[in-house]
Amino acid sequence: MPVTSKKKIVELCRELRRNSTDSESILWANLRNRKLSGKKFNRQYPIVYHRTTDLHYFFIADFYCHEKKLVIELDGKIHDSQKEYDEGRTAIIEELGIRVIRFTNDKLSKDISKVLAEIRKVVQ
Repeated sequence: MPVTSKKKIVELCRELRRNSTDSESILWANLRNRKLSGKKFNRQYPIVYHRTTDLHYFFIADFYCHEKKLVIELDGKIHDSQKEYDEGRTAIIEELGIRVIRFTNDKLSKDISKVLAEIRKVVQ
């Protein structure tokens, strides 16, 4: 998504934080304040992948751990119809040296302890 200013990116991130999904809120409660393996996570974090003089091209990651260069994405039903877009987005982010892991909202709601264990393995 291209925008003309960093300020606009920050506004978009704040708006997404204010309108978090239930799954995002549940995972955030388990990640915030270094609750998971002492690692700092940010939510709705912008990943800028290209800049021109006038535009910033970026994605907003659901969760990001800078220390481990890790993006965590939660996928709801909408992602069933945008698999190619998600794969392209993942490829671009991984080209930046950032690992991407994805969980469905369904998996999170059925067994959050398993999701947290999988994240813990990655950040150790």
